[in-house]
Amino acid sequence: MAGGLFALLDDVSLIARAAASSVDDVAALGGKASMKAIGVVVDDAAVTPQYVQGIKPQRELPMIWRITKGSLINKLVIILPIVMILSWIAPWALTPILMCGGAYLCFEGAEKILSLFHSTPSDATDTVQHKGPEAEDSLVKSAITTDLILSAEIMVISLNEVIDQPFWLRLGALIAVGILLTLGVYGAVGLLVKMDDIGLALTQRRDGKSPLGNALVKGMPIVLDIIGVIGTAAMLWVGGHIVTTGLHEFGVDQPHGLIEATTEHFHNGGLSWLTETALSMVCGLILGLIIACIVMAVKASTGSPSATSAAQH
Repeated sequence: MAGGLFALLDDVSLIARAAASSVDDVAALGGKASMKAIGVVVDDAAVTPQYVQGIKPQRELPMIWRITKGSLINKLVIILPIVMILSWIAPWALTPILMCGGAYLCFEGAEKILSLFHSTPSDATDTVQHKGPEAEDSLVKSAITTDLILSAEIMVISLNEVIDQPFWLRLGALIAVGILLTLGVYGAVGLLVKMDDIGLALTQRRDGKSPLGNALVKGMPIVLDIIGVIGTAAMLWVGGHIVTTGLHEFGVDQPHGLIEATTEHFHNGGLSWLTETALSMVCGLILGLIIACIVMAVKASTGSPSATSAAQH
């Protein structure tokens, strides 16, 4: 009886060790996949604050929480099953899907740049302030729709990094990526949009004599603008890299070959990476401008509003 009990405990110990090893593998794979998708994550964090700009401070965090829940549903309920099935029955489809998403990122990045030359005041804030809950629902829905596209890119890029792993490790890694990146991104967004309120509170508490409070109030708009610029650059970089790499996999050597040949001249790892990033960004911008011009031409021919009016920044 005692021998059987010890044998059972030994089996339990082996199972526990195997489970712990699997958890470590999932964590390692999740970290690897997350780093590969970091460019899209930066863009996700840069895009979201615009949806709560100008609304009542007490509604900022509830709106971000609603967007967070929508993002989790996007990643874990909608996108995850689709990409897992595709990785099982049609893994060849992942590269074209990535390229389509990459092209969209290039288009969106170029659209943001074009909007600088055709900027019109956004009426989204006025709509929320004057129409209340219905307009807020519409804004949240718009944010979740944008997140769906970015989340699809994050999950497909992440899957591409762990495609050679067993099914359950792939699944665990993608679940980890979906949850951790979503909470990380929207947690950071929540902190960013409340920093000016924190600064204002500090300033009021000390009769306007709080250096930190004044710095937060004056500095956060600048920080958000910088994040927006980084987000646009990240979209062009990631999108350009995805498309050029995808073309290379389909036998189209340029411009991937030119990028590789150029970066080979730099023996410094950091300089080589910066060069590759800059060239991918240029390729992304060129592709994005081409797509944006096509979209604007189509909309002009059909009498629709200019494509640039849909730009995020």
